[in-house]
Amino acid sequence: MDDNHLGEFLRARRARLRPQDVNMTSHGVRRVAGLRREEVAVLAGVNADYYTRLEQGRERHPSPQVLDALSRALLLDTDARAHLHRVAGVSPGGQDCLHATERVSPALRQLMDGYAHTPAFVMSRTLDLLAANALADALYAPFTPADNLARMTFLDPAGRQFYRDWDRAAQATVANLRQASGFDPEHPRLRHLVDTLTEHSAAFRRLWAQHTVRGKTQDAKQLLHPDVGPLSLTYQSFDVRDAPGQQLVIYHAEPASPSAHALTLLGTLHAGGKRAPSGSAVQ
Repeated sequence: MDDNHLGEFLRARRARLRPQDVNMTSHGVRRVAGLRREEVAVLAGVNADYYTRLEQGRERHPSPQVLDALSRALLLDTDARAHLHRVAGVSPGGQDCLHATERVSPALRQLMDGYAHTPAFVMSRTLDLLAANALADALYAPFTPADNLARMTFLDPAGRQFYRDWDRAAQATVANLRQASGFDPEHPRLRHLVDTLTEHSAAFRRLWAQHTVRGKTQDAKQLLHPDVGPLSLTYQSFDVRDAPGQQLVIYHAEPASPSAHALTLLGTLHAGGKRAPSGSAVQ
């Protein structure tokens, strides 16, 4: 991983914009994709040479005001703007959040176990699964092991079948992991995970280079479980206040829907240590 995290992020986001995206007129032949450095500097109201130094890593201490101006120039959303501030080292308290304990409190485990009819699990910022209730274990049973959502998505053969819209799941996973990199780009666990995924997955390499940043808050998931068939679920994620960096994720199916019945069947099958016979998936 390049240690010029700020410059790397600025270059990637600049390359994603065209002049028409920011209401600028294009002049001359463009040798590379995206906006020119000079154009970003004009949009942000900063000196072009200063912006060039930021990208090249020769200037690493921009003010919050400059970062805000660059966020507007590059059309960054809330997650990407926060990430820009973190990689520039001006986000207060950000460095501690990736170093979350991997210990999940007994009280939180008890809370998850109380959700008998919906999957619930705790994960770290690097998408390691730290604890799960019985239905979440059953949901992720196709993976061997169910240890890290990024590894499961890109390196486990089950991932392509499990995520019905694999491309969308892959994009979201990388965006979540890229957000984690803003808290501590040099964290050993993050570096090892990214290095492994980069080495073994061309799809990950392509998405990682795009520098898309997105936090895990809420979304819909279209899954295909080998035991019970298609599942249409939504999830909500919650920060664990006494363990910064941990998130509690709870999945939910529309009441009385086929997916709700499928989750009930999944829980029953795995509670008895059984697997559904061929052809028994919920329709």
